[in-house]
Amino acid sequence: MSNILIADDEKEIVSLLKFYLEPEGYTVFEANDGKQAARIIETEQIDLLIVDIMMPGMNGYEVIKLVRSRSDNKQNIPVLVISAKTLVSDRILGLEIGADDYITKPFEPLEVVAKVKAHFRRQTRGTPVVNNIIKAGKLVLNKDECTVNDGTKTHDLTKVELAVLQMFMEQPKRIFTMEQIHDQGWAGLEVVDDNTIRVTLSHIREKIGDCKITNIRGLGYRLEV
Repeated sequence: MSNILIADDEKEIVSLLKFYLEPEGYTVFEANDGKQAARIIETEQIDLLIVDIMMPGMNGYEVIKLVRSRSDNKQNIPVLVISAKTLVSDRILGLEIGADDYITKPFEPLEVVAKVKAHFRRQTRGTPVVNNIIKAGKLVLNKDECTVNDGTKTHDLTKVELAVLQMFMEQPKRIFTMEQIHDQGWAGLEVVDDNTIRVTLSHIREKIGDCKITNIRGLGYRLEV
């Protein structure tokens, strides 16, 4: 089963989440400050990180930046932020530096468990995936490098673009609604509007060459390869 690291200086929260996650079969590692979390990430196989922002020594933002700057597979582990910082700007900053989800305190433990399960399902869903390579038509998505090759050129992707394009490439020709695209790329961020999603789709279109993400009026979008 998967290994989860919970990093929070509030030991009660770590114990609470551990109480709910371990019965689901997850192995839970504990850290009460950022530096301890960094050491565990360095030495253990961590498959998902739950991290608080306000921690002594090294804060959560610094831990996320450290993870995302790595050159190995650990840079791609899902990161869930749990924080008492509730401003929209705090959420946006966390997501921009590499978090995959943002949950504000106080929270419902079962919601955290559900989000953890969803992130692991997202990692394993869809074929064909070989060594984190997904192919659809002439498109080749490299999840490790966060790039897509359109048949002639390789383009860098943002993490949101990677998540959204992965969904389309795993099931080409399927129509995805705006809500489904939102849940794939911005899970937990309620402030994202339809225009932001359309801008992201526009950026993806610029990177996939002759392949098209087509708007199906009244239904959603699908990938044509």
